[in-house]
Amino acid sequence: MDWKSDYAKKVVSPAKAMQVVKSGDRVVFAHACGEPLELVDALVARAPELEHVEINHMVAMGKGEYAQPGMAASFFHKSLFVGASTREAVKDGRGDYIPVFFSEIPKLFCEGYLSPDVALIHVSPPDKHGFCSFGVSVDYTKPAAQVAKTVVAQVNPNMPRTHGDSFIHVSEIDSIVESQQTVIELQPPKIGPVEEAIGKHIAGLVEDGSCLQLGIGGIPDAVLLFLHQKNDLGIHSEMFSEGVVDLYNEGVITNRNKTINRDKMAATFLMGTRRLYDFVDDNPAVNMFPVNYINDPYVIGQNDRVVAINSAIQVDLMGQVVADAMGPAQFTGIGGQVDFVRGAARSRDGKAIIALPSTAKKGTVSRIVAGLAPGTAVTTMRADVDYVVTEHGIAHLRGKGLRERAEALLAVADPAFHDQIRDEAAALYGPGRLPR
Repeated sequence: MDWKSDYAKKVVSPAKAMQVVKSGDRVVFAHACGEPLELVDALVARAPELEHVEINHMVAMGKGEYAQPGMAASFFHKSLFVGASTREAVKDGRGDYIPVFFSEIPKLFCEGYLSPDVALIHVSPPDKHGFCSFGVSVDYTKPAAQVAKTVVAQVNPNMPRTHGDSFIHVSEIDSIVESQQTVIELQPPKIGPVEEAIGKHIAGLVEDGSCLQLGIGGIPDAVLLFLHQKNDLGIHSEMFSEGVVDLYNEGVITNRNKTINRDKMAATFLMGTRRLYDFVDDNPAVNMFPVNYINDPYVIGQNDRVVAINSAIQVDLMGQVVADAMGPAQFTGIGGQVDFVRGAARSRDGKAIIALPSTAKKGTVSRIVAGLAPGTAVTTMRADVDYVVTEHGIAHLRGKGLRERAEALLAVADPAFHDQIRDEAAALYGPGRLPR
């Protein structure tokens, strides 16, 4: 049977497609801006008929109705990354969080830890050979689809066709729902003076020929503002947004000095506006890969001069980084921070940067702290940390002892909290850690 006939036989309505889900099944949703909203809505509509359906998802960008209190008997959200729409479910016990490095999520699906019954994916229309592209969400979505018992695809001309290891053939899909859904967009963040100051400090650490990993938010976008005079930058990043487009069009990003995927930007998912999606659509200069390749520290480290930029909630005076929790409360997830911190450490002349504003809550709380509160989970170990950057400067911790680290971190804390941090350090560690 040719793929076009096969495709036509598989087209069904969203409601019909979701009949495949049974009580007790494990269902994996495509990630972030690739979430197939029409399929998710159709699944949620079946809530009265279903019991104990486990949902695995990372960054949830949709409505998250399956995680609402009234859905607890039907759906249990076993989250790979807690977000705004799922945080309360995890807190209240209607869901749970799995601590896992982003690079190892495919292992959970492929080696039987979380065997998927159904994968809900969101792809571009097939090309002339019958291959659909996972578009903005390859990450764990492709590996999950490769091992799921049933694959349901939302096929959408608005999903960009991205190149790389990002394809699935029509023959590998069980049901197809044709859609005109607008692909979820993430608007650019506001960049204030604090983000600008941090971005300027970080840009000073970026050399010509560096290979960048950029996260989400105002700080990574602020870094891009100060890179216009750099030369021959590369991108190997779990994601990027449209600030990269301007630098590519200006010739700042060329990827020509990369050791692997030379001349290509390499990523595993994308979050941005239609401008970004149009840029990556059918663009051979952008290659998308599953996350167990992109985020593998060994793969990352094969590029020279990797600069990995990640954010944090708190850093203590030993250099321990908290990026996914607030005290005992799970706030986000581990994601790819540790993957890239360790990958940058493997890279020749690599730099791993943890960036954060020095204060929170309108300047009333210091993010640089003497010690972490009981129950706080550490995201990145002190032995892994290289640079910590705030608006007040750069603390380079690699190779430094505990006292040297404390002094370097105090120097990038907000001056208004210096005495408090010293007093708390003396009480916690003794007077020798931060002598007056």
